[in-house]
Amino acid sequence: MFSRLAQNSTRQREIAEVVLRNGWGYMRRLLTGTRAEEPQLPPPAVLRNILVELGPVYVKLGQLLSTRPDLLPQEYITELTALQAEVPPVPWQDVEVVIRQQLRTPLEEAFKMINPQPVAAGSIAQTHRATLADGREVALKIQRPGIEIVIEQDIALIRSLADLVSRTNFGRYYDLKTLAEEFATSLRGELDFSLEAAHTDQLRRNLSDSRWFDPDRLVVPEIYWDLTTSKLLVMEWLDGVPLLLANFSGVGFAGDSKAERQAVVSLLVRAFFQQIYIDGFFHADPHPGNLFYLQDGRIALLDCGMVGRLDPRTQQILTEMLLAIVNLDAQRCTQLTLQLAESIEPVNLARLENDYDRLLRRYFNVSLSQISFSQLFYEVLQKARSNHLRIPGNMGLYAKTVANLEGVARKLDPDFNFSEQVKPLMTDLFRRQLVGEAPIQALLRTALDLKNLGLQSPRQVELLLERITTETLQWNLNMRDMDGLRRSIDDSANRLSLSILVGALIMGAALTLANGGTGLLFWVSVVLFFSASFLGLWLIVSILRSGRLR
Repeated sequence: MFSRLAQNSTRQREIAEVVLRNGWGYMRRLLTGTRAEEPQLPPPAVLRNILVELGPVYVKLGQLLSTRPDLLPQEYITELTALQAEVPPVPWQDVEVVIRQQLRTPLEEAFKMINPQPVAAGSIAQTHRATLADGREVALKIQRPGIEIVIEQDIALIRSLADLVSRTNFGRYYDLKTLAEEFATSLRGELDFSLEAAHTDQLRRNLSDSRWFDPDRLVVPEIYWDLTTSKLLVMEWLDGVPLLLANFSGVGFAGDSKAERQAVVSLLVRAFFQQIYIDGFFHADPHPGNLFYLQDGRIALLDCGMVGRLDPRTQQILTEMLLAIVNLDAQRCTQLTLQLAESIEPVNLARLENDYDRLLRRYFNVSLSQISFSQLFYEVLQKARSNHLRIPGNMGLYAKTVANLEGVARKLDPDFNFSEQVKPLMTDLFRRQLVGEAPIQALLRTALDLKNLGLQSPRQVELLLERITTETLQWNLNMRDMDGLRRSIDDSANRLSLSILVGALIMGAALTLANGGTGLLFWVSVVLFFSASFLGLWLIVSILRSGRLR
């Protein structure tokens, strides 16, 4: 079937050639018509090379897969995390056409100057520096011409391949069709720059106020909505350098370079923990290229193309999971994982807890400063996957965000201690969950609830005793998952009744023949015997086909 797909278009033939050239053994056997076993992934380096050669859309697919530690082993996540498309910039004359098409006013009236040399070029867009007519410096993010056509073609092909592989046990286990739809939605979202602009604005508002850090030290670029469209994003230009290239001298948070690096790390950890655990909306791609150190000492957070969202229930589970991992509590990790994940098959709780216990025991005698929380969380997700649990997709974004953040923090500050950084934040989080933002109001509300309960309880007890004494009390029991048991009992009863009927017919026919039945009685007994034989044979076949003979 795959070989037929590979003959449908030039693009599909190109993909087949790339796969064969890079030596993916399983796919080579499939394409050449050789009988193949269950699908197998290529080695991590081979997979990375294939995705790079296939082009920007498949690089994006690799980047999405790098956020799914519940699907791929750690070595694949590591290899795909740094995946970047090597795309040459689009010539200025083509870019200018896109800008003019998107603007509501002539280009010369909107901009005083646009630098034709891009400052960055990616798989979907490239960025140019420009000056507005009123003198403000801006960054222009312009979508690559024709990229939406390429993306739709490749999305259609990826869906076809996902549908093909989903027919195998491998595909059903990993739910590849859902993953393909998630990828399509994510990629189409990246094509709409107005959506990215909205995300940037929301992040800017959320980080404008905080009790954990100084909001004046963190900046998210302002969006110029009067010039922004679905293919053109115009935002504030921020002068600075990538965070890991900064020398942290001169302007800064503290007097010396080391103290300033530690202050930057503390700022980033607190800002991202607020996004994740309080706001429920977070920048999901804080790699070093998206974190800038500005000339005035502020930290800029750029590129909101990839964001994550967490509902309050998930936030609470992750808060407790963080505490359980830091405390190396295998039993609590098991309970929280079951609340978070969906079971594909019946879960062996004892095995899952033992797996977590063995995992966490490796860290019992290790200093907390030496433990990589992101690595440990990845391993927790891997254990969940090996125990037939499917983790929600946003957990991958969460894990990737924490991993990127922790990686940047350790490069800036080799003495970075994750546990020490998060302990005061965790204390504040639990306090908020217990009493909320207004402790006095929460206390008064609780007191009012207790008062109402005290007033209502005597009357409720009186009604209960009255119903018991007058025999009017009724119990309504609703047991879940009883339909399957009821159907099984009905099937068993029907088969038992049919077996008794067949036995009775055979015995009746045998008795009639034994007593010398002749004429009409003889033929009645023959008909009864053959009818009983047919019904008995049908009953045996139905039992065998059900697979429940034992």
